[in-house]
Amino acid sequence: MAGAASQQAATRPARRGAARDPGPVAAVLPVAQVAVDIPLAHLDRPFDYLIPERLSDQAVPGCRVRVRFAGQLVDGYLLDRAADSGHQGRLARLERVVSPEPVLSPEIMALAREVADRYAGTLADVLRLAIPPRHARTESAASLPVPGGTVPGGTVPDGTGPGGTVPDGTGHGATVPEAGGPGPGPWARYPDGPAFLDALARRRGPRAVWSALPGPHWPEEIARAVATAAATGRGALAVVPDARDLSLLDAALAAQLGPGRHVTLSADLGPAERYRRWLSVRRGAQRVVAGTRAAMFAPVSDLGLVVLWDDGDDLHAEPRAPYPHAREVLALRAHRTGAAVLIGGFARTAESTRLVASGWARPVVAGRQVLRGHAPAVRAAGGDAELARDEAAQTARLPSLVLRTAREALASGPVLVQVPRRGYVAALGCARCRDRAKCAACGGPLALASVGGAPRCGWCGVADEQWRCSRCGHSAVRALVTGAGRTAEELGRAFPGVPLVTSGGAAMIPTVPGSPALVVATPGAEPQAVGGYAAALLLDGWMLLGRPSLRAAEEALRRWMNAAALVRAGPAGGRVVVVADSTIPAVQALVRWDPVTHSERELDERAELHFPPTVRIAALSGPQEAVDALLADTELPPGAELLGPVEEPPDSVRTLVRVPRSAGLALAGALHRAQAGRSARKAPGAVRVQLDPAELI
Repeated sequence: MAGAASQQAATRPARRGAARDPGPVAAVLPVAQVAVDIPLAHLDRPFDYLIPERLSDQAVPGCRVRVRFAGQLVDGYLLDRAADSGHQGRLARLERVVSPEPVLSPEIMALAREVADRYAGTLADVLRLAIPPRHARTESAASLPVPGGTVPGGTVPDGTGPGGTVPDGTGHGATVPEAGGPGPGPWARYPDGPAFLDALARRRGPRAVWSALPGPHWPEEIARAVATAAATGRGALAVVPDARDLSLLDAALAAQLGPGRHVTLSADLGPAERYRRWLSVRRGAQRVVAGTRAAMFAPVSDLGLVVLWDDGDDLHAEPRAPYPHAREVLALRAHRTGAAVLIGGFARTAESTRLVASGWARPVVAGRQVLRGHAPAVRAAGGDAELARDEAAQTARLPSLVLRTAREALASGPVLVQVPRRGYVAALGCARCRDRAKCAACGGPLALASVGGAPRCGWCGVADEQWRCSRCGHSAVRALVTGAGRTAEELGRAFPGVPLVTSGGAAMIPTVPGSPALVVATPGAEPQAVGGYAAALLLDGWMLLGRPSLRAAEEALRRWMNAAALVRAGPAGGRVVVVADSTIPAVQALVRWDPVTHSERELDERAELHFPPTVRIAALSGPQEAVDALLADTELPPGAELLGPVEEPPDSVRTLVRVPRSAGLALAGALHRAQAGRSARKAPGAVRVQLDPAELI
């Protein structure tokens, strides 16, 4: 309910307009509880307004409204209607109902409130993520036929809530009843796969963390799980990282469900088309939704299954306040509704492993014998056997093993070359002393955009044609970090006459033919090859493993496995070479194709060091004075630790607050209250508050 001061501000326009007759108020439930679209922490609560009789029929819970607030017309959502108000002062009236369409369902409203509370955000910010902007012409259409969906171009629940678990093995080999779904298909390759589908067919809520076998079958596997849930009359929601994965899943769903039985949602759609598809879901015309991060709040009716593919991809983390992650949002939705959960990928994150370790989810993995028949043969260029044969294997960027593998594989098909960085030469150094080449204007790193070009700063963009090393005075430069462009140039010279394809950045290629070719791509931009790649060469492993990030090893393994999964199946099929030291745990996990053990080790190490996800961390960024003032106003929960501050360019600092997971909601609430006090006082300096940031360094 509204506080007195803010409610009086809301009623001022009513006093100004007292000269004209406002007309009678609604005879039944005349008080509207409205969430105003103002993302200020001290206004993060419903406000009461009177409903004029003329708007009574249109003012339905969930509709968009316009109200007067502090002298201005603002947007809002009508949350509920009541017989009276707890506020003793005079209430303002609804100005108008923008549309009687109930776009905010009770389930999404409750979810949005919970997400805001979990991430120390405001309801207004979450609703902006959950509900797309209105498109009046689309909304007024009498019918909304939707095409198949092709795209253009607290703590995590602990298992005490609703929902079941994957059967523990007693149902191995069980098949889904004919009336309950399409049958196990490729899920039969996993011991617990048919049991998971069986639980779905019986309208239970199994929760699984799925380690997918390498190969092209993951879209079909997701589609079969979705079809099994849909066959019971329940809805399903699947979220993938990007448009390329969405197009693969879209095709698999169309093949499994038939045309017009699902819809895709993504931020790439135009405003009208996106709103049209979203409305078809809200009105119940579509109950199966696939999409990117923008679809995690899709208002699917009677939700029975949520799916998240490749949860380690940073595209699942929302970059706008309050910065929720799709994995956490879907887990909260499943916990609230009793829906089944399927979190899958070729690799596994520490967060997913924590869900398994806590008992909230069960693992779905293939047996080692089955895995050996599907995983490609992987070798490390820095292995002992290769070092004995080639002394430069540990230092050369393209050791002889890489060149031999490429030459042999090109006889039977395309070869994928993964390079961590885009561009030509991403970092330069002095050719004499090897000191890092820096911009004379701002001190930023120098790079080359093309052969023969002048060194250019990666920060300010200034070219430095007369560069000289500040350490030794030498004027010649050498490449320190080689990008995809330079790599393609080097391979073109090493393999003359072989077709060369590059994919990355804005020039991503979805597929390549199965004929011999060298395909140079950055992580996440690897095209699908018809029939699979004959080999994959994973270059510059030191760059991925050496990133200043808590997730460096986990992310390197994820990128390697995603690329290696595109190679032809089986040890007699394609081959994978990773240019990295074979003794590194992430490299060993790739060679054995064992992401589970690696993620368990990561989780144990983070628990010992008190790193996420075994704790919760809030990152406070802003001017030093503002961050200090916010911390002074925050009643931190017991056991909270302060880390920092550290400087962040240009003129801000960042301080971390670390608490046990059990105190995560208390920390979020305390920070929200402190932000509310600052916004009410109009304190100078904005502080960005982010719970569970993906990067801590």
